Amino acid sequence: MNNIHPPVLIVGAGPAGLVAALSLVQNGVRVRIIDKDPNPRIGQRGPGIWPRSLELFNFLNVPEVNDRGKLTPLIRSYKPGTLEPLGRNFGGPAYGSYPSGTIPPHQEKFSCSVEMGTELLSFEQSDHGVTAVLAKNGISETFDTKWMIGADGAKGVVRKQLGLMFLGETRDDAWIVTGDIRLKGVGLDRVYWHRFGNFHERGISLRPTDEVGEDGWQFFIFGQKLDMTKIAQSEELLFQTIDSLIPTEVTFNKLVWVSELRTNIRMVNKFSEGRVFVAGDAAHVHSPTGGQGLNSSVQDTFNLGWKLALVAKGLADKSLLETYNAERFPVISEMLNMTTSILNHAMKTGEMTSRRTPILFMLGVNCRSSSIVLDEFVIPVEGKPINAYGVLDEGHLEAGDRAPDASNMLQVGRGASDVKTLFSLYRPWYHTVLVFVPSLVDATPILGALEAFDKSVVRLAVILPSSAPVTAVASPADHVFVDQESYAHLAYLVEANHTKVFVIRPDGVVGAIVHGAGGVKKYFSRIFCESNVSRL
Repeated sequence: MNNIHPPVLIVGAGPAGLVAALSLVQNGVRVRIIDKDPNPRIGQRGPGIWPRSLELFNFLNVPEVNDRGKLTPLIRSYKPGTLEPLGRNFGGPAYGSYPSGTIPPHQEKFSCSVEMGTELLSFEQSDHGVTAVLAKNGISETFDTKWMIGADGAKGVVRKQLGLMFLGETRDDAWIVTGDIRLKGVGLDRVYWHRFGNFHERGISLRPTDEVGEDGWQFFIFGQKLDMTKIAQSEELLFQTIDSLIPTEVTFNKLVWVSELRTNIRMVNKFSEGRVFVAGDAAHVHSPTGGQGLNSSVQDTFNLGWKLALVAKGLADKSLLETYNAERFPVISEMLNMTTSILNHAMKTGEMTSRRTPILFMLGVNCRSSSIVLDEFVIPVEGKPINAYGVLDEGHLEAGDRAPDASNMLQVGRGASDVKTLFSLYRPWYHTVLVFVPSLVDATPILGALEAFDKSVVRLAVILPSSAPVTAVASPADHVFVDQESYAHLAYLVEANHTKVFVIRPDGVVGAIVHGAGGVKKYFSRIFCESNVSRL
């Protein structure tokens, strides 16, 4: 194999592929990312981003997602055939102000550009690598690499050539036509997300989107009495349909893009085979109800990225990659059940409104059952059901859960005095060990035992209670914080006079909750190669 080639080939430059690239290049692993489309797709697909994904982009240091995003507008429904509101408005940022956004070409900062118009034709793999046949402008190329990630969508090549099953169903009763359009309607303001009609018969939703233009809207046409295929294939019929669904005078300016969306509810039987992985729509598709698609997709590759990076750099055994399937399979299974339940509710009632519940924000998604997490404070219960999509329980925290944030952290020592958040510490290329102790003296034996860890993959942070003296004391820790308002102690459920150690994985998941250095080393024995752990 030609060793100058990047060790990872990513097929597909949608959100899942881009997050995979960002995760790997920030870990110092070179990638090649290709997409068969000659130009980036116009318009918006899956624009809604939930809190869990916003945290992901925070760890990846992609502030553009927040900067370019906007709050989801309140949804307003109307009485049939009128512009008279039907009851109260609903939706909007029910759990805080979370914007929608797109992933910018942030990977270019790391000299990693997407190769547009480059298609994967076929591939073969062995115990040592993957050989892919690519094509661009009619010219074929053989490319050797170590690993491959298929993020090439539901109709992509990777899953099919791997021979993975795509289990599930196609719902012929729930077709939708969607796209972006520029239009103006008398009395149709841009404050609300407007919905007319119902799912039983015919209806439309219009969400204002300035990304398309000052008269831009993302539309969804739905209803069992409409021929979606004909509507999607004829601009004239599309305009006529929209005009008939909106009870006001409409002026059409431009159809930006349109697509027919058949509701498929499917997922693979496994997320990898050998050295090849699938993620996002290549691994699972479902009803758009609940807005979980894009969010689940980027979380797939964020889970995979740090693991693949450690293996590619020789720091972890390839068996670590088996946990990608083990951790994501139950999450996606439950997600499909939930979005299908919301769809069935819409089919039964005729109302397309999602039943808003905190579970949609994805903050309870966890991997408690994973073989690599370690919790010395929880007694294992044999046969305990897996609730991988569980609702966030602020009064309970186990290894495998999302790591909470905490603000107003006062950094002391080494001349630093900045107020920071815990999330400002977490990044996808290292684990963060949080050592909660009553005083810096209490941290000394733990830090001493962990000081030999490679700083490129493990960082140490001491969290002191507000009662601890704020003095500039030399410490082997990378960071020493005083928890001024006890936010961290409350979030991590630690009493001020107790010692407790948390290991935060590069994907922002609590990898371990242990008593001290022995537990930390035990956890890392599940992550790193034995030769690396033995040196610690």
